[in-house]
Parts: sequence; structure tokens; C-alpha cells
Amino acid sequence: MAVDLQLAGKSALVTGGSRGIGRAVALRLAGEGCSVAICARGRKDLNRTVGELRDYGARAYGVLADVGQDGEVERFVAEAAATFGRVDLLVANAGPHLGSRLVKSTPDDWREAFEVHVIHAARAIRACVPHMKETGGGAVVIIASISGWKPAPRPQYGAAKAAEIYLAMELGRELAPDGIRVNAVSPGSILFPGGGWDSLRERDPEGFAGFIEREFPFGRLGTPEEVADVVTFLLSERASWISGTQICVDGAQGRPTASSW
Repeated sequence: MAVDLQLAGKSALVTGGSRGIGRAVALRLAGEGCSVAICARGRKDLNRTVGELRDYGARAYGVLADVGQDGEVERFVAEAAATFGRVDLLVANAGPHLGSRLVKSTPDDWREAFEVHVIHAARAIRACVPHMKETGGGAVVIIASISGWKPAPRPQYGAAKAAEIYLAMELGRELAPDGIRVNAVSPGSILFPGGGWDSLRERDPEGFAGFIEREFPFGRLGTPEEVADVVTFLLSERASWISGTQICVDGAQGRPTASSW
């Protein structure tokens, strides 16, 4: 018997939705019958993914935006809400690996990491809340990382991801009276074409193989689709009593690092 996630007809927004985990989440939601809006910084990937969403038969909308810039994430939410007439679901996914080792880092490294990750997530949620309240509630997933508590190089990134996990826990309580659930999903190292781990595999196959042997008891990295399945469940009515927490999706990975970093 198929499990009905009861997502058909809902409107979902995904930041950083054109590649990797964000793209996989957007496609999963489209497959469940959602209207899906995505934003991204690159027009080529944005247009390609919007086309893929429409191939699923979904209403799809794409916005070229840099969520690290003032007003951009709010513009994305406003345009998506105007296009679909409602906002039910949000996935705050945007945020690349940023920063450097502590001694070499600058104040700008820290500001940028927090702006692109945790502050973008907070602003996206704040912009969605009035729309979700109009429809009686909603659900949010913040894409954090196991780097939020399993130390790895680039402390700015890890500290920002730890803040995202806390944000989900706090807002899960704060927004509950409005019928809005908030959770974080913390992926481990995820392999997809054109991603950072794919580049490492091509650049240093021996180091990559050693990384897998040391840190992955299942003998492989995760896939975007495996993360997307968890995110989609958390956004659904089947997860109605899950809020203010984080779910780790890492295949029992050790540390999110590699010797060649």
C-alpha cells in the first residue's frame, strides 16, 4: 500500500534549488504534486531545473537570486507567493562551503558564512510565516550539516551550521502556536555531479578512496535523493508530530573531512 504524504496541491519553496540536495528536494516535491518555486544564483542551472520540474507536470517558478544579499530572499518569497497564491512549505537549503582555517580567516569570512547560511534561513522563514498563517500553518526544513557538531576544516561553516540546528529547535517552539513546524536535516558528505566531493574524486582519487574507507562504514557517500526523501517526509502530514529537532542523514559517517583539504 502506497503511503500518501498528503502534499498534493501545496506550494513549496526551495532556496538553492537548482543543484545537488536542493534540486533533489524540488523534484521529490514536484513528484508529490506540489507547486515548486526555486531560487539560485546561476541562470543555466536554474532554467534547467525549472524545466525538469515542469516535466513532472508541476507548476514551477524560478527566481535568480543571491540569498546572501539584503532583500533577495524576501523577494523570492514574495514572487513565489504571488505566483502560486499561497506558501505552505519551505526548504532553506542555499549555502556553499565557505571560509578558511582560523588563523588565515578574516572577519568577512565569518560574516559571509553566517549571512549565507543561518541568516538567510531566518530571513526566509520570517518572510514565509505570514503566508503560512493565512493557510493555517506550514512546515519548514533547514538543511544544516553534520559539520554543525562533527568538527571539520573551515570553522565558519561548522559554526553557521550549528546555529542553523539551534534555529530549527528554537523556531519549532516559537512558531508552533501558528501551526508551523520547523526542523533541520543534517546531511553528511553527499556525492553528486559537479559537487565538491565529485571534484575531489576526480582530482585525488586515491585520497578520496581513503576518505571513504576511513569515514564511511557503508563504503560510499550519500546521494541527494536520500536526503530529499527525509526532507519530503518531514514536510508532510506524516511527520505532524515532529518539530523543533534535527535529523542526521549521514550513513553513520565519522568526520566530514578529507585529508587533501
